[in-house]
Formats: sequence, structure tokens, C-alpha cells
Amino acid sequence: MSRQPVSMRQATIADVPFLVELWSDSLRRADRQDQVHDLEIIVKEAAESPERRLLVAEYDGEPAGAVLLRVIPMTPLNLEPTVQALAPHVTPSFRGKGIGSVLMEAAVLWAEDLGIHHITTAAPSSSRHANRFMARLSLGPQAVLRASSTSLVRAKLAATQPSSARITERSPGRRHLGQVLAARRQLSRRSAKDPSAS
Repeated sequence: MSRQPVSMRQATIADVPFLVELWSDSLRRADRQDQVHDLEIIVKEAAESPERRLLVAEYDGEPAGAVLLRVIPMTPLNLEPTVQALAPHVTPSFRGKGIGSVLMEAAVLWAEDLGIHHITTAAPSSSRHANRFMARLSLGPQAVLRASSTSLVRAKLAATQPSSARITERSPGRRHLGQVLAARRQLSRRSAKDPSAS
């Protein structure tokens, strides 16, 4: 049995419905129309930018997977360039056919063409399969990206701060009541020790 060919091509606007389905777990939580609009912007930006590529893998002529590639600094503090392979996904019906490897090979080829010495990627922490696949390709963890809603982080920060810090933050320029009372007690003690201070 011969292996069916896998080909890679630049994504077009016509691929957006496929990409919405493929990346449904990675897109922002919104209605489908907003997700389609987001992906239309991403497809257009990738087509116009020399530092981005949005590639679709086809297996025997059918869309089977995709990856977004971009050239970025390794980190905001380490400006060495890297090719970042974002969301290398394969549709469930095409898994086990080597398409994931082809997606990552596209990242390696582009990095080699550009003279870039590093590839980075990310996989959901809950996806054992994706993390094992990346580990087999020698992509080891460099950092843990954590995320939460702004309001939840605000609530957790407020809960961990002493009440004096919360009050001072809300009313900058005002002294906290505890600080005022401590200053009065200190003055009172000085007055009791030194009657000439009054």
C-alpha cells in the first residue's frame, strides 16, 4: 500500500471555515461569526507579512492540518530570532499519517531558509499526545505559559494582600487609619516620657 502524498500550501480566505473547525479549541470564546472574522484577519496578515506563514497541509487533495508560523524574538528579553510554530493541528480523520511531522518540517525548512537556529512551539498542557509528539522532536519545555482572566487575577491579588495595602491602593495620598493611630500612639508615648514636649 503506497503512502498518499502530503502537500503544503499557503492558506487562503477559502480555508477559513476549515481553520475555524480545526482550531476551535484554540480560538477565543465567541460566536462563530467572530471566530471567522478573526481568522480572516490572521490569513490576510500571514499573506502580507514576510515574517508570517499560515500553511495548510493537504492529504490526497483534502485539507488535513494547518500551522501558523511566525518569526519572533525568543522572549521579550532574549532578542535572538526563532520560528514559532503555533497550533500545529491535524484533523482527527487524518491522524497517524505523518501530517504533524510535515507541519513541523515546514517550520524547520523555513527557519533554515532564514538562517534561524531555533524552533519554538506550544502545546496545550492537557494534551498528552501533543506534548509527547513535541518531546519526540526534541522540543523541550523552556517556560510555562499561564493564563487567567484579569478579573480573577485581580480578585486573587486582593485576597492575598493585607487589608492595609488594599486601602492604601484605593486611596493613594491618604494615610491608612492604622498608620495614623500608630503615629498618635508614638506621640502619646513621647509626651508621657517628656513633659516638656507638651
